[in-house]
Amino acid sequence: MAVSVYIPSPFRRLTANREYVSVEGRNISEVLDAVNAQYPGFDMLVYDSDRRVPRHINIYVNNQEIHDLSGVDTQVEDGDQVAVIPALAGGSDGVASQALSADEVMRYSRHIIMGQVGPVGQRKLKAAKVLIIGAGGLGSPVAIYLALAGVGTVGIVEFDTVDLSNLQRQLLHQTADVGKRKALSAQETLNAYNPGVNVRLHEMPITSDNAMEIIRDYDIIVNGADNFATRYLVNDAAYLLGKTLVDGSILLFDGQATVYKPGQGCYRCLYPSPPPPGLVPSCAEAGVLGAITGIIGSIQATEVFKQVLEIGEPLVGRLLLVDALTMEFRTMRIRRDPACPLCGDNPTVNELIDYDQFCGTPPLMLEAVGD
Repeated sequence: MAVSVYIPSPFRRLTANREYVSVEGRNISEVLDAVNAQYPGFDMLVYDSDRRVPRHINIYVNNQEIHDLSGVDTQVEDGDQVAVIPALAGGSDGVASQALSADEVMRYSRHIIMGQVGPVGQRKLKAAKVLIIGAGGLGSPVAIYLALAGVGTVGIVEFDTVDLSNLQRQLLHQTADVGKRKALSAQETLNAYNPGVNVRLHEMPITSDNAMEIIRDYDIIVNGADNFATRYLVNDAAYLLGKTLVDGSILLFDGQATVYKPGQGCYRCLYPSPPPPGLVPSCAEAGVLGAITGIIGSIQATEVFKQVLEIGEPLVGRLLLVDALTMEFRTMRIRRDPACPLCGDNPTVNELIDYDQFCGTPPLMLEAVGD
């Protein structure tokens, strides 16, 4: 049966701006499938994850809504007119408004065919806002995988410049970038991978004066800092703002990763106080295997995806330890400390403090954010 399908203007980017599409079908289900066959991605606009027409979409056959008929099994005849009418509301940037273009459907097709992701999950990724602290060894693989996956907004806190010694592990930067601002190099690389990603740059040291302002606009925070002062600062700010923190660290052949959610522990529960200055060397002092940054960074990116998609078992309450020399992965249980000064029963840290003084380190502005 040949029917004419009216396409509302918000959906026309998938139909080459066509207002009407002519297709064959015996019922509404077949009609919608036929439109999708011509314009892949259309079905993601009219079906939810259970392949049902959601209540914010109304479909009419000759001006009669199909919910009053037989739903998608409603029969159609030659010459019938079908109209797909979505609810409209201005100003929203939530998941419902994150429709995918035909190019995005193709780009993310390997995600979309996964039951744990699907079109709804891909739209969640597009709506997500993730902040990465540092565009170095850990921040590089995290940022690249977030961009490749279609995370809509990726923020980067970085104020250093690219050095030749960075190129052994920092995938965001290449030889031609030596001397360039790391944040700019990162933005160029990420947009080369995926021009559809909004890369926000915060080219400044993150401090007690600006951390809350920077972090509050994001859903998830990824810590790739290479100094303890920044680690405690980001932990405290994320907790006080109610943000999920995906933490990672590396040195030599070892790496650690975990996820802190407000109310379920924090970095201070695991490490109540920083080590004395000089006791734990930095990567610049002791070195780091370049590949271990890729392993831990990929784990951090995976944990971000799980948080956005609300799937799987996150590394909440668990510390993953990676020893690349023996290639052993261990998981240690960590628990919220009732005596924690930040997230405990009687907190004493209610605002950001002087973290350089707390850690006994030089001022943050003298150090690079991410290694």
